Amino acid sequence: MAKRTLKWLGITLVVLPVVVLTIVGIGSSLSLDRDYNHTNETAALPLFSGEFASSSVASSSPSSAPALVRIQANGFEFRARIAGSGGDAPTVILLHGFPVTSAMWEPMIMPLVDAGYRVIAPDQRGYSPGARPEEAGAYAIGELVSDVVAIADAVGAETFHLIGHDWGSAVGWSTVLSHPDRVLSWTGLSIAHPTAFFYALENDPDQQSRSGYFALFTMPWVPEALFTFNNLVVLKAFYSAMGPLEQEEYQAVFAEPRALTSALNWYREMDGGFGRDPQMVNETNTPTLFIWGNRDEAVGRSAIQSQKRYMTGPYREIELDADHWLMSTHADEITSAVLEHLNAN
Repeated sequence: MAKRTLKWLGITLVVLPVVVLTIVGIGSSLSLDRDYNHTNETAALPLFSGEFASSSVASSSPSSAPALVRIQANGFEFRARIAGSGGDAPTVILLHGFPVTSAMWEPMIMPLVDAGYRVIAPDQRGYSPGARPEEAGAYAIGELVSDVVAIADAVGAETFHLIGHDWGSAVGWSTVLSHPDRVLSWTGLSIAHPTAFFYALENDPDQQSRSGYFALFTMPWVPEALFTFNNLVVLKAFYSAMGPLEQEEYQAVFAEPRALTSALNWYREMDGGFGRDPQMVNETNTPTLFIWGNRDEAVGRSAIQSQKRYMTGPYREIELDADHWLMSTHADEITSAVLEHLNAN
């Protein structure tokens, strides 16, 4: 009797996970948008012509909101929000993180324009339907940085102010460190300097605990199945504090096949830390503003404290009583601090 029980227990332990994974896989597949509605809508957007005030761009959006365009850069087409006049207006590039798009920057874009800046907020590699290569290696940090520089070149910005959140902050740090001659000022939200972050990840139990989700996100196909299961119910939990228009856009992006895989490939290619590159210079004299929430689930205090050693230029840090989604809860406060930082540099 005991042997029979153990036999059936063993069979159950083998079969049950297979059944569960099969159900999740089927549920995830049924949730996907195989009509590619977001891709088709993006393909209908006007191409950026090189002029911020061009009629094709101006007609695609009211004056009180950024225009949606496609920018050809680095061999891809990036869906992007742009706003502001051309001419000599300084350029600001905004980099989003995971699992969102340039829509996260909507509360900041027009205040920047009103202050005299022209703004480009691209949906980055993997998030833009026209910039979604299949190879995982195409999402290494160096490739993501090259997109930022190529987009700046495409809009005629020899130099630019740079702002990033979450993975956008990781890409931004690496852009600042590898192209210091291009970046007028840098504002990082939530994610610390890559070397400081990696050190904390190796040595700080608190950061190791906070980053435990890396193990899930870097697994093949499992996180995709989890996030898209039952009409993206798990992914929607990320968006609970965000506005309905943001949520609608994010769900449209990730409902398409391969979109989540492309976004998760950023994690799969991160080489042990957000944007860590052993060949990268660590110090920066680029004027830097860093804003973080002391209730952030993803990053702890140790990485932020240790990043100060790499700042050889002007550096200001703002600690908010907030969680990770700073632009959803503290947009006005952050925008005010960013404008002060930009105007000083």
